[in-house]
Amino acid sequence: MGGEWSRIWNSRICAWGSMALMRVGTCLVLGGNAKFHSRADKIIHIIIDTADDASKTIYNTTGAMKITRANLQGTNVVATTTRFLETTSRQLDATADEIQRQATKNRHKIDLGLRLMYIVSTVIFVTNLVAVIALTAVGVVKIRRVLHILIVLCWLITALCWMFFGAYFFLSRFAGDTCTALEGFQQDPYNNSLSSILPCDQLLSTESVLNKVSAGVYNLVNKVNANISRIQGSSFGVCNPFSGPPEYNYQPNNCSENDIHIGDIPELLRLITCVDPVDGICNGGIPISGNDFRTAVAYTSSIQILLNSYPGMESLIQCQTVKDAFSEIIQYHCKPVKRDVKIVWAGLVFLSISMVFLVLTWTVESYYEHNHRFSNGSVKPHHADETIELETPEVKQKDDVKIDDLKVVMHP
Repeated sequence: MGGEWSRIWNSRICAWGSMALMRVGTCLVLGGNAKFHSRADKIIHIIIDTADDASKTIYNTTGAMKITRANLQGTNVVATTTRFLETTSRQLDATADEIQRQATKNRHKIDLGLRLMYIVSTVIFVTNLVAVIALTAVGVVKIRRVLHILIVLCWLITALCWMFFGAYFFLSRFAGDTCTALEGFQQDPYNNSLSSILPCDQLLSTESVLNKVSAGVYNLVNKVNANISRIQGSSFGVCNPFSGPPEYNYQPNNCSENDIHIGDIPELLRLITCVDPVDGICNGGIPISGNDFRTAVAYTSSIQILLNSYPGMESLIQCQTVKDAFSEIIQYHCKPVKRDVKIVWAGLVFLSISMVFLVLTWTVESYYEHNHRFSNGSVKPHHADETIELETPEVKQKDDVKIDDLKVVMHP
């Protein structure tokens, strides 16, 4: 009897100890899981938002080109210029459409996968906690049928916990590889495993287009300045926002104080010119035809619109926007997300091992209870027919004895 009580107490201690460890593991898993998915969601949104910003920058540039082409309609500008703007805007729009399509597709897939995994894993971990508490309670009060059902359920959940351990261990390796890929992207953004999401190589193909625009603006400003110097011999001129060939780098602030910015030319022309003067008389101004005035205003206004979108486009072609986004991820998110997912899979190992010990303890306890119940009791027949059959020879023998006694009494 003492050995039986000792076994019961040992099994209870193992069960309660395993349940305490299991609760600790569950807390680690739930907390780490929430942090990991929150951090992963931020990283995904940074990447996808960067792709969206890239497409928006391109759309802004093509929008400026379309406005420029519309402004130049009906002016003295040659048709080749408007055709160049039209074909260039179409080419850039196609690039932006592809980037946006890839970003939308990847955002949907990744968001769905992360959300589904988080919901399913959280439900299973919470269900596991409830099932274990119920298993312990039912095991103490010894409700045998319910205990057997809960044991089977807990074995299934334990198997799922091991499966989730494998999944999160893979995610841990994947997070490490992704951060390595981000660091590699910093070194070579044009040949990287992330190019399907943020195709810098496609953006690089538009560099020649931007270079042609830069060269055109540079040459135009030089011609205007040459004409100003020849006509007036003044020291001021139009600020050329680009450096010389072959780079044509955009340098909007590399101008002297006397230079006029391109965006200010339309207002300046209105002040110093006389448009279609009557009889050619212009008091203190420069006579100019209305057609030439409209052409000059349209051209300079359109160029300024292009220049406004130029910094973003130049940064995009150099993939600087993408590099900045990835630098943010590497600096602020890579280490935390790797730490959080490591906590999850380590907690799952802790949880799964505790579950194995806990469920195994109650399985062994149920087995001993089953054997103890039948070893202490006698085996009795289960049917009335068997009872009658077993008792019939004795009854028959007693009846025969009584009949013989009666015969002796009646016939001495």
